[in-house]
Amino acid sequence: MKNLKSMKKIFLSNIVLFSFLFLSSCKLAVFDPRGIIASQQRDLILTSLWLMLVVVIPVLVMTFVFSYKYRASNTKAKYDPNFEHNNVLEVIWWTVPIIIIAILATITWKTSHSLDPYRPLESKVRPIEVQVVALNWKWLFIYPEQGIASVNFLQFPVNVPVNLKITAEAPMNSFWIPKLAGQIYAMEGMQTLLHIMADTPGSYDGLSSNFSGEGFNGMKFIAKASSPLEFNEWVAEAKRSLQSLSQERYGELVRPSSYDKVQYFSSVEEGLFVGIMMRFVMPVGTGESCHQPHSLSPSQSESELDSH
Repeated sequence: MKNLKSMKKIFLSNIVLFSFLFLSSCKLAVFDPRGIIASQQRDLILTSLWLMLVVVIPVLVMTFVFSYKYRASNTKAKYDPNFEHNNVLEVIWWTVPIIIIAILATITWKTSHSLDPYRPLESKVRPIEVQVVALNWKWLFIYPEQGIASVNFLQFPVNVPVNLKITAEAPMNSFWIPKLAGQIYAMEGMQTLLHIMADTPGSYDGLSSNFSGEGFNGMKFIAKASSPLEFNEWVAEAKRSLQSLSQERYGELVRPSSYDKVQYFSSVEEGLFVGIMMRFVMPVGTGESCHQPHSLSPSQSESELDSH
C-alpha cells in the first residue's frame, strides 16, 4: 500500500506539473502571436500537441490503472501468465498511431510549404524591404528604400509585409521575433530571407536565439509595429540624425559590443549591404583569403548577389 500511495502522489504531481506548464505557456511569446506567420506556427504547435496527446494520455492513464489493478496485494486480479495476443488490442495500438502519424505527415508537408520563410506573403499592400546584419553583439537594420539605418531598432507599419534580407558580419547567429515569426539563421557571406507582417500595433522583443559568444545575452532589439503615419514620422526622425552610415562608420560599428543603445543613421552608403557579404566571397582563381574586402560597384544588382 505504501508503494501504491507513492505512485498516486507521483502521478498526481505529474498531472499538476503538466497543467501548470501548459497554462503558464499561454504567457510565452510563441503562444501570444501578433502576426499572421506566428499565429499559424502557434496553431501548428498546438495541433501537433493535441494529436500526440491522443497516444500519450491513454498510456499514462493505463500505467496508473494497470499498476493499481495488478498490484501484489490485489488477490482478485486475474493472473494469466500465458496471455500473449489479442486481435482487438493489436488493431487499436497499431491503427491509432498510424492514423496520427499520417495526419502529422500531411500537416508537416503542407506547412513546410505554406510557412516557408522564403515565401513572400500575399498582400495587396506593397511590402517594405529591410536589410539585416548580425554584428557582435548587436543588430543593424538598413532601409534601402528610405535611405536610413538603425541599430537594435526595427520599425514598420502594421498590416504591411516586411521582406527581411539577413546576413552576418560575425559568427553565425539566429534572428528571431517570437511574436511575429520563427527564427532564421544569419551567416557570413550568405543571405537568408524572412517575411513577417504584424496584425497588431505594438513593440515586440527581438533577439538572437543562437549562442554567439561573450555578449550574446545583450544581443536584443525592439521590433515596433505602428501605423503608417507613425512609421513615416519615425523615418523623418531618423533622417534628422547627425550620423551617416559610411564604410568608415560601419568599420567602427562592427567592433564587438553588447547592450548597445538605439542609434539612427540619416543616410547609408550605396551598396553597403551587398559589400558586407562580398567581403566573405573568395574570387575564383585569385587565391585570396575569403575575408579580404573586395570593391563592389554600386551599380551591381542584388539579383546577382542572390545567386550566391
